[in-house]
Amino acid sequence: MTINDQILPAEAHAANKATGTLLNWIGRLGPRIMTWAVTCADEYAAAAMYEQLSALSDAELMRRGLSRATLAHDVRATCDRVSNSATSSKAQARS
Repeated sequence: MTINDQILPAEAHAANKATGTLLNWIGRLGPRIMTWAVTCADEYAAAAMYEQLSALSDAELMRRGLSRATLAHDVRATCDRVSNSATSSKAQARS
């Protein structure tokens, strides 16, 4: 038995490896949870915007350049553009 075996037994090495793997897994999970949370917030914002706009008359929608037939699509596209521009701004700031 060497001095290293007495100070750091093989079980400790195995435990450290498992802990490191768990920490790596948790570290990779964080950005995915953040992406999910941002997506949920964007979808909620789109739903709220759609609810407000759908209450308007057809004439008011036309004045704003919207159509009731494509309202849901237009709102979703707008929220996606806002989300994508915010994401790209954050990515540029990190660079």
